Amino acid sequence: MSYMEKPPLRVVISDPKAGDRVVRVKVKGSDDPALELKPEMTKKKDQERSQLPIAFVGKKVYEELNLGEVGVMTIRFVKDDKKINIPFKVVQKDDLPDSEVYINIELIGEATGEMEAEADAFRAKAWQIAVPENVSITLSGLKIKDEFDGGLIGLPGKRLRVTGGTDATGIPMRPDIPGAARKRTLLSSPPGFHPKEEGERKRKLVRGNIIPDPRGERRKTALAQLNTVVVY
Repeated sequence: MSYMEKPPLRVVISDPKAGDRVVRVKVKGSDDPALELKPEMTKKKDQERSQLPIAFVGKKVYEELNLGEVGVMTIRFVKDDKKINIPFKVVQKDDLPDSEVYINIELIGEATGEMEAEADAFRAKAWQIAVPENVSITLSGLKIKDEFDGGLIGLPGKRLRVTGGTDATGIPMRPDIPGAARKRTLLSSPPGFHPKEEGERKRKLVRGNIIPDPRGERRKTALAQLNTVVVY
């Protein structure tokens, strides 16, 4: 990314029905074309994922984790005492053995250095993807608590509710501040201010409750993260 290029908007999706169920699985690498690791599925230091990689899961794992509702699963690998969490869009395969998961062979190699590995799998509580400017433009004008079609960000058939967001400098959106601009206002509660004493108030810089049009924003203060939740 060049210095002057505006970073893409990251959309964080939270699943309130994810639960705490964890299943121990054996993850195997596969060169199946359907599991191809596309560049937009790779998260790097200077790049966010715009698509989730694909994982094949058997019927037992699919049902145990109740993946039919949203279809996003996190696999947690442990390598050198470091936890590596990778979210996947799941595809159920009835012919897979119980407790086996197949992912791209290159991806498991990057994560573990092996062709197969034991891991924990669970329904993703939250994940994020980067969206192109045309999607950011489509979302502009929406306010906190508004809903939109999840198909815009790869979740067809789902509704997502806007819950907040932050700009590139960490300034949060406030549901009680109208508009899309940044402004200083007297606060007594989060977001934007966490009082240490009861009744404490302080004037802080926050953003309004409307998603701005990215074409009118400066790079350094553009909205960088939008928080959403799946609506059931």
